[in-house]
Amino acid sequence: MIEREHEDLSMRAQVELLGLNRSGLYYRPQPPSQEEIQIKHRIDELYTKHPYYGSRRITAQLQLEGVEINRKATQRHMREMGIEGISPGPNLSKRTQKEGIFPYLLRHTNSQYPNHVWGLDITYIRLKASWMYLVAVLDWYSRYVVSWELDQTLEMPFVLTALERALAVATPTICNSDQGSHFTSPLYRQLLQEASVQISMDGKGRALDNIFTERLWRTIKYEEVYLHEYESPKDARQHLRDYLQFYNHQRLHQSLNYRPPASVYFAPRPCGNDEDQALNREQCP
Repeated sequence: MIEREHEDLSMRAQVELLGLNRSGLYYRPQPPSQEEIQIKHRIDELYTKHPYYGSRRITAQLQLEGVEINRKATQRHMREMGIEGISPGPNLSKRTQKEGIFPYLLRHTNSQYPNHVWGLDITYIRLKASWMYLVAVLDWYSRYVVSWELDQTLEMPFVLTALERALAVATPTICNSDQGSHFTSPLYRQLLQEASVQISMDGKGRALDNIFTERLWRTIKYEEVYLHEYESPKDARQHLRDYLQFYNHQRLHQSLNYRPPASVYFAPRPCGNDEDQALNREQCP
């Protein structure tokens, strides 16, 4: 559209030429209400602490806290937040027909070396007056965050950007995620298949199949997000960038013998056999 102060055509003529609906030009999306923000922030806290809570329990807990909400509203909020409880739902024994679903490959497999298994997931990040979404690619062996991306919507591009950035660093043997629409999409599957990566997906409603990423979310939220009130997306992005730099390179992990993830992820591997050489070609002669 032409700026009004310079226009030679009336607004009506412009929208007719462009085939637009005039009423849409004046639409301004309404920001979320403070009540909705507070409810979603509390749902995030409950789910982070109790990932086995489904919409029934979360609704009951909110009602005990004096929130006037029914289960349908809770389900809508959780769906918009991209979360669900790990409790099995009805008809779980029926074979799914959803396109793009892959079996869970890690039931009896432990990550044995860096880039053996990656996990992808999305979590809700609260801001003072709104929220954002964080996607991360986590190396299960070292707990190193290979890449991450933050966005204000749950649209597909920010997931693909994080995955493309991770694949520019290394290629895993297996990449695990949940069965969400981002991870069953053809674009996501194509990126991994073209890189010859095996695709693994959690069982429906089984968040703890991706346990290492769930632990990462709890760590980020308790050590960073819940300690701050981000004023803006820019503020959230800067804080999370600083924290994830600390997490990767300085934070000591008990499960890693009190080493930071980067020291394990980038540690030289011995060159004693063909497998080691294939995994670490730049370091093995």
